Amino acid sequence: MQKIKDERLKLKNLKDIRTLHIIQTLGIIGILGYDLVTKGMDGMTNNPLWFVFLVTITVSAYLSMNISVDHESEKKNPKKGLKISLVILVIISMIVGFLVYFTEGFGIFDGILFGGIIFICGLAPVYYLYRLRKKKEEDVE
Repeated sequence: MQKIKDERLKLKNLKDIRTLHIIQTLGIIGILGYDLVTKGMDGMTNNPLWFVFLVTITVSAYLSMNISVDHESEKKNPKKGLKISLVILVIISMIVGFLVYFTEGFGIFDGILFGGIIFICGLAPVYYLYRLRKKKEEDVE
């Protein structure tokens, strides 16, 4: 196979890949939906397609962050954005922790655990976005 050199063909190829990705994702959602209806939530999450779906969505979200930072028209201060994101993340983590604590059957340890998990899971994308903005700022200078 020869490498594609024409920009129009490259763009068409990327659009075709995007269409295939959408069809594949809809197929996975359909299969998982069927498992949810027939086998319940446990049956759906036990399906290996569940793991593939979660990985696909996570990678897609990280890739779209990269594009959105490149597409930002106004210059944003990376440190200010990091501080705002961390404050919002802490607030969301605390709200989730309090809600879990006040839910019947859960205690303070469960609330701290759930809030901590939300904070740690949210920290990765916040820091990744900060690094992308910092890199873009350095490239501009």
